[in-house]
Amino acid sequence: MNFKTPTEIQAEVLPHALQGRDIIGVASTGSGKTAAFALPILQKLWEEPKGLFACVLAPTRELAVQIAQQFESLGSAMGVRCATIIGGVDMMAQKVALAKKPHIVVATPGRLNDHLEETKGFSLRSLKFLVLDEADRLLDMDFGPIIDKILKVIPKERTTYLFSATMTTKVAKLQRASLSNPVRIEVNSKYSTVSTLLQYYLLIPLPQKDVHLIYLANTLAQNSIIIFTRTVHDAQRLSIMLRTLGFPAIPLHGQLSQSARLGALTKFKSGGRKVLVATDVASRGLDIPSVDVVINYDIPTHSKDYIHRVGRTARAGRSGKSITLVTQYDVELVLRIEEVIGKKMELWPVDKEEVALLRERVDEAGRYATNELKEQGIKGGHGKKRKRGGEEGGKGDMDRDDDVVEAGMPKLKKKGKGRR
Repeated sequence: MNFKTPTEIQAEVLPHALQGRDIIGVASTGSGKTAAFALPILQKLWEEPKGLFACVLAPTRELAVQIAQQFESLGSAMGVRCATIIGGVDMMAQKVALAKKPHIVVATPGRLNDHLEETKGFSLRSLKFLVLDEADRLLDMDFGPIIDKILKVIPKERTTYLFSATMTTKVAKLQRASLSNPVRIEVNSKYSTVSTLLQYYLLIPLPQKDVHLIYLANTLAQNSIIIFTRTVHDAQRLSIMLRTLGFPAIPLHGQLSQSARLGALTKFKSGGRKVLVATDVASRGLDIPSVDVVINYDIPTHSKDYIHRVGRTARAGRSGKSITLVTQYDVELVLRIEEVIGKKMELWPVDKEEVALLRERVDEAGRYATNELKEQGIKGGHGKKRKRGGEEGGKGDMDRDDDVVEAGMPKLKKKGKGRR
């Protein structure tokens, strides 16, 4: 696979792992953590092959898919069989895959738990390895109860690896994973960002966020960009807005179907789309080779999340930029982040006149996007109800639609006709 020399974390982890110790590994994003736990597992599997040998848990579905691909490519010569058990995909096919006793199960906790409870003849009793990737996220409140359930049905005599770029110090949390005498390996003691990453900020008034985002997208038009937002709604809105203005943008968030999510990722990876607008679903662990710029549209409230987000760029020794949009309300948060990463961000230079020129078109696109979202909302939430609910509501809505159409929104006309 063209890996010639091990990265720091790999060089540190592998000797301990091959002795069969439990490991807590902390290393910055993009430093090859996946291989650090995949290789020892494959080595042990080579010594005594058996089904359901290792289980890897990951917080997001995309990350699970990516880890499974890594395992398959690293272990292709051995003929390793992997099963990816994630939500949003048909359960039957997964049951069949599990019945074939794959060597390695890569899963998101929720769906794995479903299978443990429902699928006949599937148990992890013979498991030898458990890996929690992005462990601090998995041991968090959201996943906690499910993880506890899974740990109950997994044998105590096993090897456990925890890996993440940011690790909580709370021992109680880690006790959950019931490690026995673990080695803690930290390549970087502070949560740090990579040195090849240039970090900038833009100080702007809140109403001008959109304009400046478009301005950035314009000036960086040649690069592939990830824009992180806090809410699904924002991700949707911005991607519609960017498309309206002629940028090839694509959204990625938790409310899309799984196939749409993977499709979005693939398009972005292959360079078919240059701009990915994502929520924090995409902020952890995803290895997208050529991201040049990460833009934080909303400031992440946890400085941890900031590290994971900007860690999508400048991976494996490449360089990259991150730009954070700071409004008058976010100054404290930025200072806190700067303190955690121990670096000051630099001011990104802005051409005031150019921004002023963009203003009008951006506002228009923004309005259009908001209307589009309302439309989608109407389609998604209340489409059926209206047809059932008597004539009055229907008629009132038709009238309103016509008004909007007369105001020059041609899109709605078609839908209006269909409804009549």
